[in-house]
This record gives sequence, structure tokens and C-alpha cells, in this order.
Amino acid sequence: MSPRVLELLDLAFRWTHVIAGIMWIGNSLLFNWLDRNLRPASRGGAEKYGEIWLLHSGAFYFVEKTSLSGQPLPTPVHWFKWQAYITWMSGAALLLVVYYIGGRALLTDPLRVSIAPSVAVTVAAGSIVIGWLSYEVLWRVVGQRSLTLAGILSIVTLAGIAFALTRLLSGRAAFLHVGALMATIMAGNVATTIMPSQRVLESAVAAGQPPDPTIAAAAKTRSIHNNYLTFPVIALMLSVHFPSVYGSRLNWLALLLVIAVGASVRHLLNIRSTYRPWAPTLGLTITGGLVALYAIMRVGAASSAGAVVARSTESAALLATVSFEDVRSIIDRRCTACHSANPSITEFGPAPGGVSFDDPRRIPALVERIRVRAVDTRTMPLGNRTLMTERERAVLARWIEQGAVRK
Repeated sequence: MSPRVLELLDLAFRWTHVIAGIMWIGNSLLFNWLDRNLRPASRGGAEKYGEIWLLHSGAFYFVEKTSLSGQPLPTPVHWFKWQAYITWMSGAALLLVVYYIGGRALLTDPLRVSIAPSVAVTVAAGSIVIGWLSYEVLWRVVGQRSLTLAGILSIVTLAGIAFALTRLLSGRAAFLHVGALMATIMAGNVATTIMPSQRVLESAVAAGQPPDPTIAAAAKTRSIHNNYLTFPVIALMLSVHFPSVYGSRLNWLALLLVIAVGASVRHLLNIRSTYRPWAPTLGLTITGGLVALYAIMRVGAASSAGAVVARSTESAALLATVSFEDVRSIIDRRCTACHSANPSITEFGPAPGGVSFDDPRRIPALVERIRVRAVDTRTMPLGNRTLMTERERAVLARWIEQGAVRK
């Protein structure tokens, strides 16, 4: 498939994915907010859970939550499902186009582990399937006896999969696939629990029978799970733009921290109407998370940069001054295959990220990006496709250390 077709498919699926995701997450956040802010019903019987008045777009809206027990089924009843399904389907299509078919982003990092492309695809896709099946088994079997134990085992399983993926795949692919696993769990909750429960509820009301509260409770539990997964999934979907995070040697720890902070922030926003100091606690949670993430990035970058020099068999030769011509030669061989107006590797289009090394005068201006991507995180070249050596990375590190002088 041609690079232009792949890029157009990427655009179409990504656009659809973002729009559907906004609609799905927006619905989720709105309904969870409604549940936590309902007031006792001013009229009706025991079937009334609560009500609320809303002001939006120049008018007042009245929302009432009820079980409809003993009442006729109104028509039409609006269901919220296609946003979830389209978000998942478009996300799966993106994985196919970007990682599995087109190879526009590489699954593996040869500097960490070398595995065949077919094995990498099996590991990546298999982690999503196994993770979702594990979640379903835990909550359908263990969850029937102990919600706490099911929750603990779910967290442990997720952490184990996240750690394994960061060891087997590139950091970028690992972050994205953990996010895809969590999104699959969310979409699966909608398809296998929430929607079937709502069909049973609708059938009971249509038949004039009281709804089974246990079925409604099961659907609500999965809806709450989705609510807590929302913020971490968003962060992991955006993580591809932050190589200092996913490229760290401690990226598994950064990944788990992002999930923990995202879920904690979601929890504090959920309880803000009943927990008075929610605002300062939220600030401390975000600040603490950022400080911890910065520390992980620093430690990971320091160990990566140290490893670059330590692993070079010719590191002693680097004590001499590194010339700009040495650096330019490395960049010409290893970087301009992509970062050029006329790249030889065409899957990513010309000058990805707006970075081009056609004019050598731009190299000093991009020194910080070179340091982060080629030395600290070693996330460039992508998947080390052009086979940049440890010595070349050490040369770049030494040049930067000497002040990145162009002479």
C-alpha cells in the first residue's frame, strides 16, 4: 500500500477516532456528574431516583432519573452506544494502519530486544486480547465474591502487562497498546455488560415487570470502571508526543504513574461535591504526579545517556574535541533518511514534525531535540531503522557536552 494512501487512511481514522472519543467521553462524564448531583425527586414514588435542573444554551432543562417501575415504556428512548463502538473500531483501524500493516511507526526497539515483526504484532495484539479476557474473568468470577479482590487483581494484571510490553516493544508502542487495552476494556464493558443490561431493563419495563436491581447494579459498576479509565486512556493516547516519557529507561514506571495519577484525578473530581478539601488535594495530586514523573524522566535519561558512552568501545577517543563535521556526517547518514524535504524513507512524509536537516545550519538550533531523542531517550531514529550505533550516539552526546559549537 502506498505511503499516500496510508497517510490518508491515518487521517480519516484518526479524525473519526477523536470525534467519536470526544462524544463518548463527554457522555460518560456528563452522566456520572448527573448521578452525583441529583436532588431528591419533588414528585413521584419510590421509582424516582432523583432530579436536577440544568441551564444551557439559553434555556432550562429538567432531567429526572427513574426506574419506570409500573409505568409504560416511553418512546423513543435514546441509547448511547455507537460513540463507544466507533471510537474502538476507529482506534483498531489506526493500529492496523500505523503499526501492523504500514509500519509507519515501529513496534519494536532493536536497542532493547530484537524480535521478528510477526512476533511483535502477535505480542502487541495478543496483549489486548489477553488483557481484556483477564479483566472479564476477574469481574465475572472473582468479582461475584469480592469486588476488592477483583479490583486488586485487575490492577496487578494491568501492571504486569504494562511492564512486559515496555520490555518487548518500543516505549511508544507499549504506551499506546496499554491505552488500547484499557480502551478495549471500556468498549467491552459497553458491549458485553452495559448494553445487555439495558436491554433486559427495557424488556422488563415493556412487559410491566419490575426491573432486576442486580442487573442495573452490574451495568453501573462497569460504567464506573469506564469513568475511572477515561483520564488514563486519554493520557496514553497522547503519550506518543512525549518521547522523554515513553523513551525513558524507567518508562514502565512512568506508564503506571500516568495511570495512577489519571485515575486519582478522576476520583477527586467524582467526589468533589462531598469531599470539602477536594481542590487542594487535586492540586497536590497533580503536582506530586508531575514531580514524580520529572524525577523518573531525569533518572531514566541520565542512565540512558551514561549507557551510550559506557557501551561505546571507542569512548576513550571521545575525549578529544568533536567537530561539527563529525556530527553532520552522523546526521546525514542516520537522520536525513526521514528528516528531509525529499526523504528516502517515505512512510512518514517529508520532514516529520517539521524537522529537516537539509540545511546543516539548522543542526545547532535543534540541539535540544537531538539530545532528547538521540541521546537521552534514544527514540530516534525511530526503531533505530537507520542503525545508529552506540559510538555515534556517544559522539553526539560529547558534542553537545562541549557546547554544540558549529565550526
